[in-house]
Amino acid sequence: MAKTKTAFFCQNCGTQYAKWIGQCTSCKQWNTIVEEVVQKEEKKSWKITSSTLQKATKPLRVKEISSDKEIRLNTQDIEFNRVLGGGLVPGSLTLLGGEPGIGKSTLLLQIALKLSYKTLYVSGEESQKQIKMRAERIFPNSENCFILTETKTQNIFQQIVALEPDLVVIDSIQTLHSDYIESAAGSISQIKECTAELIKFAKESNTPVILVGHITKDGTIAGPKILEHMVDTVLQFEGDQNYVYRILRSLKNRFGSTAELGIYEMQGSGLREVNNPSEVLISKNNENLSGTAIAATVEGIRPLLIEIQALVSTAVYGTPQRSATGFNAKRLNMLLAVLEKRAGFKLAAKDVFLNITGGISVDDPAIDLAVIASILSSNFDTPIPKGVCFAAEVGLSGEIRPVQRTDQRILEAEKLGFTSIYVSKSNKIGLKNTEIQVRLVSKIEDVVSTLFK
Repeated sequence: MAKTKTAFFCQNCGTQYAKWIGQCTSCKQWNTIVEEVVQKEEKKSWKITSSTLQKATKPLRVKEISSDKEIRLNTQDIEFNRVLGGGLVPGSLTLLGGEPGIGKSTLLLQIALKLSYKTLYVSGEESQKQIKMRAERIFPNSENCFILTETKTQNIFQQIVALEPDLVVIDSIQTLHSDYIESAAGSISQIKECTAELIKFAKESNTPVILVGHITKDGTIAGPKILEHMVDTVLQFEGDQNYVYRILRSLKNRFGSTAELGIYEMQGSGLREVNNPSEVLISKNNENLSGTAIAATVEGIRPLLIEIQALVSTAVYGTPQRSATGFNAKRLNMLLAVLEKRAGFKLAAKDVFLNITGGISVDDPAIDLAVIASILSSNFDTPIPKGVCFAAEVGLSGEIRPVQRTDQRILEAEKLGFTSIYVSKSNKIGLKNTEIQVRLVSKIEDVVSTLFK
């Protein structure tokens, strides 16, 4: 047996120290340093059969390495596949984080129930009867999903060897513990050890593993930061519980892009994939209301049309309020300064409230022009004509700047029935014979003169 060794860890960020201190120098939190016993036995953490054991690798020249496209496992979920980059890669480790009750377990159980290959769903938080109750609402007649309620990694690996599943789901990594570490489940050392054992299993058996991770009050994934470095893919499942829509984002992906986005709708029978999010992010209100503008944005390779609402009113107090939901508040202040300085609109003494409907957050600068249009529409109390949308960035000198993938934005707007779209005059439009009218503008004054005559 190895010599007993103790270390001090911050329970908030996972930073390791040689001795106890009152404040963590990394995250600046007080009284979060605790001592943990790190003790490993010199034996294998799990055993695998000879049929799954891979041969030891040897160094190869770059030109000798096969460039064949990796085989991916289809999860039968279009949105999940898109965010992963085409499906699960064999031998990969995926970490899924999100707020409590947002639907992480529902999403993974739904995927496990609908797969055509053998899946082991390991839960350390719920009993088999609880999972059965949820499964009856989602997909009750699954033949390939096996449920195991266990928290000890050694027992889990025994069942894996006996079952030989094609996919393993762990819900959640904070509930697991290993006999080779003398500390409580959820501690820094236990999370690192259990994750290391699962990585070893995934790489040697070529079996994909999906982990569920808790998050802290700051919204980051709980546990040491090294946990995100150890895994291959980090997914974030987010959304407001007051809305029915959930968004799946990729924060890290070694096998695909991190710019992809998946949208789901929470229903009684599980999570429904939203294949055309533009239709649900735009209200179906037939009345023409002021302060509303439609922006054409792009998330990954997917074009979206979102609705932006603005409210401009006289400030009651001395200092006007600036509030933004789903949009960067600093960028809102910048756009208001551009309107004040370059376009001559006096908004310094007025409250401005901005909201992106649907509960989503967008960082695309191409929605700048739609934000300005909605603010001016509310300020003039004049609605923007129906069938008009915007796709352009606004510079500090008041010029309308071009954005990428303009053709995709125009085609998406045309598909949804819009009649005109405002883009920068500097954009190179490669489309021909389109029914939608493309309006080329160079300054904010050009937009104002055509919209608010």
